Amino acid sequence: MEEQPEKKETKLTAAQLSRIERNRIKAESLRKGKIVSNPYSINKNDLNAPGCKVFKGQSTRLIDSGGGFLIEAPLLANQAASSNTPAVKPYVEPPVTFPLTYTDCLECGDKFNGSYLLDNFDHAVCDKCREPEEKHALITKTEAKAEYLLKDCDFDRREPVLKFISKKNARYTKWGEMKLYLLLQVQKRALEVWGSEDEVVKQQEERDEKRLVTKVKRYNKQMKQLRMEVRSSLYTKKLKAAHVHEFGPENYNEEEDTYSHSCVSCEYSESYEKM
Repeated sequence: MEEQPEKKETKLTAAQLSRIERNRIKAESLRKGKIVSNPYSINKNDLNAPGCKVFKGQSTRLIDSGGGFLIEAPLLANQAASSNTPAVKPYVEPPVTFPLTYTDCLECGDKFNGSYLLDNFDHAVCDKCREPEEKHALITKTEAKAEYLLKDCDFDRREPVLKFISKKNARYTKWGEMKLYLLLQVQKRALEVWGSEDEVVKQQEERDEKRLVTKVKRYNKQMKQLRMEVRSSLYTKKLKAAHVHEFGPENYNEEEDTYSHSCVSCEYSESYEKM
């Protein structure tokens, strides 16, 4: 049997683990807090209100809720004492508190429990230190590939995978959503791929030179084609010189009474008769 390749385990960062634990505790607290309780808190004054309809049953009293169903009225203190039945206390939901995990901001050092950069890009910077136009700017995948000479595998397969947000293209609404990456993380990934900033600059210069050479060749070709169309008399097509046969000695065929000779430089041969 062929051995199956082992799956690579993806390692989560400390920020990711912290957020997962925070969300788990929050969901557990919400689940425990969802206890069905009677939304009607009725007292003696409410029972005597003019708009309250009370129906007496065999052992309980029912109140018309006005919403198409009847609810059971709680026993009052004096009634519970006379009937030796414990009074029903209305249920009060305790306040839900969430244990929050705080993260140190890389810019100011303050602790915070969530921000735009942390939630979307796992970059520990609080919202007050975020600079969306300069230091923490976003860049599209197309621009990142062109400027930093990165490939799709550098974004999607190289660990850790770069996070992005999807956004509609404001200029071309019919196009699909564009992927926006954090510029700081793209620059860091370019250093991982090329090794240094000097190498990135060198690769960019070589790419620009190749593009310039290709552009000049294309321009010269188009100009030559234009001149040929405008002044075709100056551009005569060079035709290859026709081959001239050099025949060898004649051969006589007595049966057919014909002569034949062949070219010395090619395989051409011809037969003829003499008068």
